[in-house]
Amino acid sequence: MTEAVLLVGGKGTRLRPLTLTTPKPMVPAAGVPFLAHQLARARAAGVRHVVLATSYLAEVFEPYFGDGSAHGLRLTYVTEDEPLGTGGAIRGAADALEAGPADPVLVFNGDILTGLDIRALLARHERARADVTLHLTRVADPRAFGLVPTDADGRVLAFTEKPRRPEEIVTDQINAGAYVFRREVVGSIPAGRPVSVERETFPGLLAGGALLHGVVDASYWLDLGRPAAFVRASADLVRGVIGSPALPGEPGEYLLLPGAHVEDGARLHGGTVVGAGAYVAAGADVEGSVLLDGARIGQGARVRAAMVGRGARVGPRTVLDGAVVGDRAEVGADNELRDGARVWCGTAIPDAAIRFSAV
Repeated sequence: MTEAVLLVGGKGTRLRPLTLTTPKPMVPAAGVPFLAHQLARARAAGVRHVVLATSYLAEVFEPYFGDGSAHGLRLTYVTEDEPLGTGGAIRGAADALEAGPADPVLVFNGDILTGLDIRALLARHERARADVTLHLTRVADPRAFGLVPTDADGRVLAFTEKPRRPEEIVTDQINAGAYVFRREVVGSIPAGRPVSVERETFPGLLAGGALLHGVVDASYWLDLGRPAAFVRASADLVRGVIGSPALPGEPGEYLLLPGAHVEDGARLHGGTVVGAGAYVAAGADVEGSVLLDGARIGQGARVRAAMVGRGARVGPRTVLDGAVVGDRAEVGADNELRDGARVWCGTAIPDAAIRFSAV
């Protein structure tokens, strides 16, 4: 049996206001909580038991996913009262694992959307007889990521966390947030204190002579840390740019959830999601956006690459371009919010009050 640990305990501060009352993995993407897509892909790769390492708003997960049987999995929930970092979360999940000392354990960051072939990653781990295998991807600008150079055989040579000087950029390969651990390595992580696998565990293993293997993969990869990336991920899932067994419908230009109502003359495209009970008025144009349950878009509004929260209202002729509107917020008519503007939950903006706003 293949087991996995999913790290879903982060606060998602960069996604606020969406994460004020909802943990980031539970924010809907393409019609279901983002975590549902990760679980579905794990199940499709042969994983049968998943340990969810929770912390922030931990009580939200189990009422939705239950014991996992509806998703073809067995789920175990492990909760940290105080966040202990990525390594601490992995170590905290150790007692819930059933794998033997040499068996592989998959570990996934909870905010990464990837087309990684999970079975192939496991196979590479076994062939390399590695202590830890890391999924690596290449990016054009690696300055915001941890760098992981490897030799010609894939052996990891070093770790450089977010290089500050040009001479520190020794590779464009970055840690992509998916790993295979030998079970006994998980047990070797110190318990009961904060530990970062990126800054402590992996460099420590390397210094101690362990074999860390890197697998560079060029498939779809996206870090969902910021609203723009989260909205893009949702749109890509809806359009089928990256497949997901959890998508509640066929891939296409838009996805309507039960109870959604779109007036004649409105245009939906670019992978837009219209949530349950949401409403889009005539003449509105909604492109590549997420409208959560109960959201209302006024006549002639223009919404692009935006996220509109539960029960939020966007007035007639208002423009949202790369903006986030929190739950139950109201944006009056003839406003214009662009480039990362955020309207906090419950906020009311009068008609024609804002022509441009960015955060």
